[in-house]
Amino acid sequence: MADQLLTQPRSVQPTGTNGVHTALTWLRRGVFYIGLLLLWELVARSGLYPPYLFPGPLTVLRALADGLTSGLYITGALVSLRRIALGYTISLAIGLPLGLGLGRIRWMEDTVGSLVIGIQALPSVCWLPLAILWFGLNERAIIFVVVMGALFSITLGVADGVRNTPPLYVRAARTLGARGLAIYTQVVMPAALPAIITGLKQGWAFAWRSLMAGELLFFTLSLGNLLQTVATSTMSP
Repeated sequence: MADQLLTQPRSVQPTGTNGVHTALTWLRRGVFYIGLLLLWELVARSGLYPPYLFPGPLTVLRALADGLTSGLYITGALVSLRRIALGYTISLAIGLPLGLGLGRIRWMEDTVGSLVIGIQALPSVCWLPLAILWFGLNERAIIFVVVMGALFSITLGVADGVRNTPPLYVRAARTLGARGLAIYTQVVMPAALPAIITGLKQGWAFAWRSLMAGELLFFTLSLGNLLQTVATSTMSP
């Protein structure tokens, strides 16, 4: 009986059934989003809100097409992407080694770690007055806000991943002859990769929030500045 259980093949769901399930999933999603668009258009046409405050999806699509055709949105997007790439790279360069230290060195976790946790809870907008005071209304102020928005999420993600690496992995690596930096590059960091990726994703989201907040006050062409300009121009009919 045991041999039969061991040798009995597992039941595999037919390929056709998987295809039908996938098709139904996409169908539900399509119907859901089409319904949202229709609801949006109906509310816009109902007259509950002025068109300049609540335009319909067709109006938004035409405005998007005009902005892309003129090159205004593309230029603004490129400026914002350059800023977030620079700020996020600086956050990575600081956050990865800092998180590694917090995860492996106890005194750093007890001192610097508590400071990082406290600062990470602050909204990114809190850094704007300090950035303006230190750098003025210029490019460096925006980069600073982006760095401060993403840095601590990345640091905590790396620290949590390194801290939760099973000690057995490290002992096994040392038994096999791994020493020094090799333990971190070949054992600790790969084992901590899922938590690190989570921290990187969270840092990326916070970096975008910080960028938009910084660009709202900076009067050069960018996505945040375009949002502010359009919002100001539509405050009245």
